Amino acid sequence: MRGHAATPLSMFDAAYGGGTQEVRPGQAWIILAAAFAAMFSAFGIAYSYGAVVESLRADLGVGRAAGATLFSVASFAYFGLGGITGAAADRFGPRRVLLVGALAMGAGLVVTAQADSIGVALAGYGLGVGIAVACAYVPMLALVSGWYTKRRTFALGIAVTGIGLGTLAVPPAVAALVAEIGWRDTYRVLAAGGTAVLAGCAVVAQPPPPKDNGPGVRLRDALRMADYRRLYVSMLLLSLALFVPFVHLPAYVQERGISPGLAALLIGALGTGSVIGRLALGVVAGCWLLRTYKACFAVMTLSFAVWAGAGGSYPMLLLFASLLGVGYGGFVALSPAVVAARFGVDRLGSVLGVLYTGAALGSVAGPPLAGAAIDGAGHGAAIAGSLAFAAAALCVLVPFTPLPDDDPSHLPR
Repeated sequence: MRGHAATPLSMFDAAYGGGTQEVRPGQAWIILAAAFAAMFSAFGIAYSYGAVVESLRADLGVGRAAGATLFSVASFAYFGLGGITGAAADRFGPRRVLLVGALAMGAGLVVTAQADSIGVALAGYGLGVGIAVACAYVPMLALVSGWYTKRRTFALGIAVTGIGLGTLAVPPAVAALVAEIGWRDTYRVLAAGGTAVLAGCAVVAQPPPPKDNGPGVRLRDALRMADYRRLYVSMLLLSLALFVPFVHLPAYVQERGISPGLAALLIGALGTGSVIGRLALGVVAGCWLLRTYKACFAVMTLSFAVWAGAGGSYPMLLLFASLLGVGYGGFVALSPAVVAARFGVDRLGSVLGVLYTGAALGSVAGPPLAGAAIDGAGHGAAIAGSLAFAAAALCVLVPFTPLPDDDPSHLPR
């Protein structure tokens, strides 16, 4: 880079950042670090709700269903609002959107910490945390996709690894805080920490330098394209299956007499597999993006088949959790890369955000449908239904227009 001495960060930008205008050495790396930190913080806090819910329920005097509603509303918000936050990032830039997320995180957790009824807690946590994650997720994925051209899948894999590591690291820390200072003060601590991290990420977030990639596809045009509809339907179908184990696997394991410690290892295996999938499959997909993406669906379908035949075999359940984690991690990492490769990066926020509403619908509908199946016919029916949904999602992707395997960052002209 002219005018600067060669440094590891400048070489990283040259190798991975792409772009046609001169930027500060290390800028692409800083953007990637900010995306990782935003994912780690936002999702780590959101997914730590399980460490708080029992104390919250006891304090507010509500049942399990009411307590679970807070997380359901938050999860629906951060997937369902992606179309709005993505479009806002396209129009106003990621910095302003991320600052809104930082304020929503702080305000939402403070309101929750002071709640004297489940309604107030629902408004604070469900909307505050949900909006915060929505402001961090799609806008930051779109930002990384714009900054990285040559190694986009690799960079996205690192960014979304923040979700997996945040999910592994933050909940135990939150559980320790709850035991030490109570759930209300824990949420006040998280409000300060989450706001600070997201605000810091917003400070360094800036639009990518212009690239000679041609214009991206507008959302209204993407909605008319068969490939976009295939991505949407496949994501919806997969999400109907994907979130079932997160809700119903613990009860399935307990009914088969497996100890709580071994049951916890299954969740750990799923999380570890997810991190591996996000990183390893991101590297593999540098040459075979669409084929690797489809392979993620195939691996998740296979995992449900393993669950269907596992019975009470712990090794088989461990294999199921590991396979699901790897496929899930790859799916999360590669979805934005596939969208960017097929539809361009200029308007990626809105195009990607609307796509994730399919995941929102699936995450809300899948576990209750599985619960009804379990009540009526047992876990076998729910597992069989999940396997069918995952297989259908894979079939929907089969006719997707091929991408040039030797150039995963190909953009439509």
